[in-house]
Amino acid sequence: MADRRYTKSHEWVSVDGDIAAFGISDHAQHELGDIVHVEAPDAGTAVQAGSPFGSVESVKAASDIYAPMSGEVVEVNDKLADAPELLNKDAHGEGWIVKVRISKPAELNQLLTEEQYQKLISE
Repeated sequence: MADRRYTKSHEWVSVDGDIAAFGISDHAQHELGDIVHVEAPDAGTAVQAGSPFGSVESVKAASDIYAPMSGEVVEVNDKLADAPELLNKDAHGEGWIVKVRISKPAELNQLLTEEQYQKLISE
């Protein structure tokens, strides 16, 4: 996923124009185990890079998810309400959590590249 950037807290972002999709990394979903609930903000909610914007609950633990970039939520993945396991099955595809109209595009440069992220999780 060379077009994605990552946080040290295991979220990913994929930017298309001024809209970014946020999700949790495949590594994160694997560590969490079977995901049973996803809590996401409503459309219109402002999110700040580095601040929690939702949470995921698995059979092992509950974990906050942090915004990789700042902006306003424009779409929520409603499929996760009925099928939170999408995060386990396709964390980098159908398992996206929210789409955000980004307000600070330069924040992307502060995130980890795929290569940097792979190094982080292999340590």
